[in-house]
Amino acid sequence: MITFMHIALSIASLFLILGTLMNLSKNPHWFVRSWDFPRVFIAIISGILAGVYSWFFHDSVWDLLILLGLAGVVVRQVYMIFPYTRFARRTVLETERPPGDERLRLLMSNVLMDNHNYDKWLKVARAAKADIIVAVEVDQGWIDAIASLQDDYPHAVHYPLDNFYGIVLYSRLEFDGEPELKFLVQDDIPSIHATIILKNGQRIRLHALHPRPPEPIYNQDSTPRDAELVIMGQEIEKLERNVPTIVCGDLNDVAWSYTTQLFLRLSKLLDPRMGRGMYNSFNANSRIFRYPLDHVFHSNEFKLVDLHVLEHVGSDHFPVLIELSCEPEAALEQEETQGQDGDHEAAEEFLEEEAEREMDGREDGHVAQNSEYGQGNGAA
Repeated sequence: MITFMHIALSIASLFLILGTLMNLSKNPHWFVRSWDFPRVFIAIISGILAGVYSWFFHDSVWDLLILLGLAGVVVRQVYMIFPYTRFARRTVLETERPPGDERLRLLMSNVLMDNHNYDKWLKVARAAKADIIVAVEVDQGWIDAIASLQDDYPHAVHYPLDNFYGIVLYSRLEFDGEPELKFLVQDDIPSIHATIILKNGQRIRLHALHPRPPEPIYNQDSTPRDAELVIMGQEIEKLERNVPTIVCGDLNDVAWSYTTQLFLRLSKLLDPRMGRGMYNSFNANSRIFRYPLDHVFHSNEFKLVDLHVLEHVGSDHFPVLIELSCEPEAALEQEETQGQDGDHEAAEEFLEEEAEREMDGREDGHVAQNSEYGQGNGAA
């Protein structure tokens, strides 16, 4: 007998099953890509649904199909998040060296442009005692409020914007040459690229990114974000394997998504969270729905000293603090991320989709990235 409970459980189960199947595609629509985020939540809910469903309904072929579908959802979600649990293999080793000039402390923070808890953020930033601070979503108000940092961080690049995509880099360490401010995909989405000299003279290359995410109203597909990660991965692959490299930023994408994993395979970089935990940094205002959106990836010349998600600073993101030890010989111990067949073809597909999106925007008489948002107020 079909009851209301039977129908309700079937609808909920089908929603999770179809959403998981839909997410297997590379469709860039925000609704499809949003299924990348709550994989832990989806796995738990699917497991609970399967238990309840099997207790009450298990006699028909339909019931069996629903239960098999829910089991498939759980397996898929666990498979995707498993590398970011403590049961998985660690891809980055911990250093055995005592503290020295080969170490680097990096603070990565999305400050939230509308957050005016400047003093609270400054207190946390100073307590971190980082060598390098990267902050995103900074407008001119933020630049003015944290200007005192430059007393301790004399080397800086700042590009404030009032569109939630401003960015700043503060460094105690000297730059080798002039840092570059690039607009890899959209001309109101800046990124910073600098060569930094460690205290022992070792040069490292740092890339700080903050691509625009897909969302339901104005930017409904993930193509610009995906293209920016692909471009960055290709640049690192082609140009910089002889220089220890770090990529950091709020990538508006979870660590286990197809796009982020493709980026790692293209760039050959490592994720120090693998085998250690998720280090969820967003949403700081929710105790349930939290995801790893703020990332620090690095080449295999680095070993890990420490990695922490810091306290709430008024933003919807927690700051992330990482300390690395640059040991060139570590490349012999740590295997770089390996590519897969079809990676370069997939990367070209992302770039072609972005080119088509830009062309469609021009044919419609506007370019989306310039239509709503202001330009930068300056860089130094």
